[in-house]
Amino acid sequence: MSEQIDYRHLNSVRITAAIDALVLRIGERFPDASLARVGRDLRGISAEHAWRVHKISAPHRPLRLAVFVIMTLAALLMVYVLSLIDFSKTNADSVYSVLQGIEATLNIVVLIVGSLIFLFTAEQRLARGRALKALAELRSIVHVIDMHQLTKDPASVLDGGSPTPHSPPRNMSAFELGRYLDYCAELLSLTGKVAALYAERLPDVAVVEAVSDIERLSNMLAQKVWQKLEMVQAERLAQRS
Repeated sequence: MSEQIDYRHLNSVRITAAIDALVLRIGERFPDASLARVGRDLRGISAEHAWRVHKISAPHRPLRLAVFVIMTLAALLMVYVLSLIDFSKTNADSVYSVLQGIEATLNIVVLIVGSLIFLFTAEQRLARGRALKALAELRSIVHVIDMHQLTKDPASVLDGGSPTPHSPPRNMSAFELGRYLDYCAELLSLTGKVAALYAERLPDVAVVEAVSDIERLSNMLAQKVWQKLEMVQAERLAQRS
């Protein structure tokens, strides 16, 4: 029986497998390039983040137990306070006492509700903080990938100009440069997919915005890479014609 594939949700295993395949391709084409090491780091981060996403999105049982205990104690306290109020008497003193008891009860209710709201949102705040910390790591990876393509200038390779003493080494052919830039674009895209796992499993406003920011950054840098690729492809087509 064939495996059922869910195309409505991201699959962390398949994302990691795609990074694995890309790392192999980079290593085969550029065995001495540090870009392959960046890919291996991204692969490790992808596998680790899949576990992190699962752990962060899982229920925080100790916190939920604390909420249940506080709710039980609050209910018992309310019952106890109400039992102290004598509603049977109708004289002025008893009515005043009843009103005081009701006021005290309302104050307790407000205090308990505020505490419960704080505890109920504590789990969300905790998950949000851990997710934002993990996403900051992915954002750094995006910038590292961008650093690897900065010195890959198609104009210098295609025009064949003379380098200066401090020029970075440019010993790639047009074909190799195109493949290198393509690998950078793929790494940027896959980094965005790893980040998207958090938005899918943690629909928190701050987390979704952080993921969107990483995706915007990845797309913007990928567009720079594709502009370079278009220059390489145009030159290769011109050479063939």
